[in-house]
Amino acid sequence: MEIYCVRAEFGTYTQNFLDGDYAAIGWLPDNDLSAITSRDDLYPLYRAAHPTDTSNVVIGQQVGQISRFLLDIKAGDYVIVPASNTEYIYYGVVKDAPYFYNRETNGCPYPHRIKIKWHKEPIQRSQFSVPFQNTIRSSLTVFKISHKMNFFTTIGKPDLVPTSTQQIELNYYNSVLNRILELDDQEFEVLITHILTALGFEGSEHKGKVGDGGVDATGELNVANMAKIKLFVQAKRYKLGVNINANVVKALRSNIPSGGQGAFITTADYQKKAKEIAVEPGFPRIGLVNGEQLVDILAEHWGDIPIDFREKLDLKVGLVAN
Repeated sequence: MEIYCVRAEFGTYTQNFLDGDYAAIGWLPDNDLSAITSRDDLYPLYRAAHPTDTSNVVIGQQVGQISRFLLDIKAGDYVIVPASNTEYIYYGVVKDAPYFYNRETNGCPYPHRIKIKWHKEPIQRSQFSVPFQNTIRSSLTVFKISHKMNFFTTIGKPDLVPTSTQQIELNYYNSVLNRILELDDQEFEVLITHILTALGFEGSEHKGKVGDGGVDATGELNVANMAKIKLFVQAKRYKLGVNINANVVKALRSNIPSGGQGAFITTADYQKKAKEIAVEPGFPRIGLVNGEQLVDILAEHWGDIPIDFREKLDLKVGLVAN
């Protein structure tokens, strides 16, 4: 089983996919591709349809995506599609004899389709690991997804992951989190400030003190002068296995000024209602980072953490490298 992402024009046609039990692409709309058996068969069709595309790199990338959709995705594979609300994604399983050609748009103009049995309840993107979330940021329309174990565990199908692999992953995260839990409250909050700096936030500052309103750190992210995000962070150490409730997350929301966003970073996890509260329309968005996601971020930016904290945590590079 493999996992693929098929975008729906930034979620524009996601509901069409779900209602029709299919995923679709729109290249070469005048060609029924059911007789195509190899990637090489697609090149002359693409060049004929796009005579102004002269770059072999561009042609290769586009043909590669068509080929991936048509030839690589097989019955039994999983497909994900982002929702129009980018906080959520949907997933489904590819049916037998998946490809069909359909020019009847029914709201979606893409004629090349594969049959999908969709799970109709969306999953918040934030529930997946940081590496998984990074993977699905690809600018491609059709691409293969790695991090299978995290995907299957998150959608509630851990039985599709070998038990031995699950245990290795559990030991990896727990060992790192137990080291983090040896920090005191202030050390943990300062570590989070260093992580914000490593992520590119400027002016990251430790705020945690009595009467801080739940805000332990702040920082501002300037994305190439195109956008600025002022972030207000609450950082809390909790024992492994604890699930933070909605009231705790809502309390942080009340302390985020207009125009700001929040983040709650913990060594534990969150109840379902807390995850819903964090992205409730009409209120400042709060990004939720659980213990495993914190480990992912720490692993990715380990070299950017000050040496005194790296020595304090005493983790081996091989242990935290992802």
